[in-house]
Amino acid sequence: MAIPFLTKIFGSRNDRLLKQYRKTVERINALEAGLESLSDDELRGKTQSFRERFAAGETLDALMPEAFAVVREGSKRVMKMRHFDVQLAGGIALHNGKIAEMRTGEGKTLTSTLPAYLNALASKGVHVVTVNDYLASRDAKWMGKLFNFLGLSVGINLAQMSREEKQAAYNSDITYGTNNEYGFDYLRDNMVYEAHDRVQRPLNYAIIDEVDSILIDEARTPLIISGQAEDHTATYLSMKQVVPLLTRQEGEADPRTGEGIITPGDFTLDEKSHQIFLTEQGHEKAEAVLAQMGLIPEGASLYDPANITLMHHLNAALRAQHLYHRDQHYVVQEGEIVIVDEFTGRLMTGRRWSDGLHQAVEAKEGAQIQAENQTLASITFQNYFRLYNKIGGMTGTADTEAYEFQEIYGLETVVIPPHRKSQREDQLDRVYKTSQERYTAAIADIRECHERGQPVLVGTTSIENSELIAQLLTQEKLPHQVLNAKQHAREADIVAQAGRPGMITIATNMAGRGTDIVLGGNIEKDIQAVETDESLSEDARQARVAELREQWKLVHEQVKALGGLRIIATERHESRRIDNQLRGRSGRQGDPGSSRFYLSLDDPLMRIFAGDRVRSIMDRLKMPEGEAIEAGIVTRSIESAQRKVEGRNFDIRKQLLEYDDVSNDQRKVIYQQRNDILDAQDLNSQIASLREGCFNDLVRQYVPVESVEEQWDLASLEKALTDEWLLNVPLRDKVQASNAITDEEILEMVVAAANAHFQAKLDSVGADNFTSFERMVLLQSIDTHWREHLSALDYLRQGIHLRGYAQKQPKQEYKREAFELFGQLLDAVKNEVTRTLMTVRIDSGDQIDQAAHDIEERAEHISNVTYSAPDESGQPQTVAADLAGLQQEWGPVGRNEPCPCGSGKKFKQCHGKLA
Repeated sequence: MAIPFLTKIFGSRNDRLLKQYRKTVERINALEAGLESLSDDELRGKTQSFRERFAAGETLDALMPEAFAVVREGSKRVMKMRHFDVQLAGGIALHNGKIAEMRTGEGKTLTSTLPAYLNALASKGVHVVTVNDYLASRDAKWMGKLFNFLGLSVGINLAQMSREEKQAAYNSDITYGTNNEYGFDYLRDNMVYEAHDRVQRPLNYAIIDEVDSILIDEARTPLIISGQAEDHTATYLSMKQVVPLLTRQEGEADPRTGEGIITPGDFTLDEKSHQIFLTEQGHEKAEAVLAQMGLIPEGASLYDPANITLMHHLNAALRAQHLYHRDQHYVVQEGEIVIVDEFTGRLMTGRRWSDGLHQAVEAKEGAQIQAENQTLASITFQNYFRLYNKIGGMTGTADTEAYEFQEIYGLETVVIPPHRKSQREDQLDRVYKTSQERYTAAIADIRECHERGQPVLVGTTSIENSELIAQLLTQEKLPHQVLNAKQHAREADIVAQAGRPGMITIATNMAGRGTDIVLGGNIEKDIQAVETDESLSEDARQARVAELREQWKLVHEQVKALGGLRIIATERHESRRIDNQLRGRSGRQGDPGSSRFYLSLDDPLMRIFAGDRVRSIMDRLKMPEGEAIEAGIVTRSIESAQRKVEGRNFDIRKQLLEYDDVSNDQRKVIYQQRNDILDAQDLNSQIASLREGCFNDLVRQYVPVESVEEQWDLASLEKALTDEWLLNVPLRDKVQASNAITDEEILEMVVAAANAHFQAKLDSVGADNFTSFERMVLLQSIDTHWREHLSALDYLRQGIHLRGYAQKQPKQEYKREAFELFGQLLDAVKNEVTRTLMTVRIDSGDQIDQAAHDIEERAEHISNVTYSAPDESGQPQTVAADLAGLQQEWGPVGRNEPCPCGSGKKFKQCHGKLA
């Protein structure tokens, strides 16, 4: 009771922040009149003046009121748009590293120009992050006019751009791009072998548009760059023959009596967890069959260490046969297995199941088996965006997820009030007994609106449902548009015109984000066409533009009189935020509007959480067919169900993050080491440190710490030094010639001999010549062992939950073992690098360069590199660059040699580009 009482007296945290922001907004407004009198050149000169003041020690916070006032004045002159006071408040929140929740239509794109300009004054780079390439290009061109007018440079970072173009984009004051591309550039920068190949600068400040989509919806799918692993095609084909010989066990035994099995079999099926388990009988049968096929020795167990991979392949083949069904979980198109997304029914072209499952399905269907992939580099959006010094975010719907933003990213959510009060009427949900009744009622509502001329936006949670509604509207002869979330530019055009009289637009709840629905339709394109029409005189153009604006005003008022945009949703999403996103499409800038959700007891959310309770009410009231329940208590119980699902999803994301944090800490160490190696002019101290550590470990195997002479095995130590390290150190002679000698002195003698051996090598070829070779050896060793380490962590994570049965905490066990594995990685790198540099035989400087070049070729020339990233549905999508066929045709081609296709470009910029 005390908290609501205190909030009434002191105001909420949000109210107090807005009060602070209003004081700053008043200071900005006070500067407006003074800036209006400046010429364009004088206004532009302010940018240089701000930069000089910042360099002299003034903070960005101190410069903020003047800088925001300059941006607003620039926008009035260039864009013919004046920032509202609420947009200034949103800009302050973004600059302070918070999330600004601003409703759809409040002008978030224009708001972002304020903190982007202010933070660009520090010359450290500002990244504006959008959800797709279309919005990145649109916003960069649109807002670029303002930034260029004020003397700042703007870059666009898109996929398929060359390294030089990307470097230019990142060196601009403000860079626009997608979350996927920023993440992939970070991973690629940490795979390069020359410092000048990196494209990004240190990560300074990011403004994330649609922050809920990027940091929550896509947080569970990592960005992955993968390359080919070893080929197991023969094994998959063999396992395909084993599976039909194994039978399924039907029914279950009573745990007390052991009775009750209907049909004993070789494996049990758990459809809920999507797993298959071999029975005791199944193990014996599988071992006998595999022995007959010559895959394992007679009498060997499937669980022998040498046969563990066979066990893995057998499990994958069983799951492919019995759990994954054609035209339900996947389809076969042109000889390829294409996954069907279980949530949207959309084909996930390019996406592949992991753990050999995809290859097992390919074997089952007789399709060509593609090689398995090995992860080369990976990062989640959660961890990528936490690398920035500061991030700010904006969206129309963040408040329902405010706790998650605060907990995981340390981002506070500030709800910015709208410029004009919302007039939208959110009506109560209508719940019907069956889906058929629900669709009939929704279509009747759509028809009634269409006949009156009111525009309608129909929201669905899946592609499948949007197609079903489109089919029903076609049967009713109602004209409509369907949004396809894959065509971003066309999608934006459809959304922009969804406010025209009588328009019916069907969309998934998330489609068309980033584009306003203007009542009466958007006429900016028509005006642009007139303004660029050279056949018209200047006066004719102005007259035509004025005529278009007058016509639009009439249509705009007509649609407002009809009640504005009507939102009709045919189901609830499991997240309230996405329902709010759909509702927010209506009622922008104080326009009228209304929304209604039509539900049925068949909906997954209703069935799982509230269906029985509502059904019993309907039965008790003896409700006739086609009648709906419409009550506040029902709407509240549905929202309560959504809260439960949101809480569960948050727990999953948090759990994933806690596991990923372990590899993230290790990734930071490895990438920092790589960057130090790339930037270092001289690597002698690093190599010397590795060498000393390596020989210390070696000596201590034979001469333990603080041991006596009787415990030493000097003969074996001398042999190891000669055989493995090409070092001839007469330790036994020196010990016999000495009166007293300690274990430390033995160690010093070996390290001194190793240093002298290495120094002689350096002197013979010159230290400068040797540095590039040392760099390549170090980088390749780190990369090779890091890739193996990532695979080891994947395997560790898959089985770690079983530790719970031993009363151990899986998370702690994972951290402990991952730490041990990381220690092994560092030891392996130390030993491999030292061994290579100590035993290499090089006669001349030319040969050193050639050896370094060969290592670079081997390391960089990865064929079949695949990039995996989430798409709009949050599912990973993959794009592969297949170089293997070209390599067979052309033979080996160096990355810096001319491309054999005759384009005149270097191979790495042409057919050798990793796309």
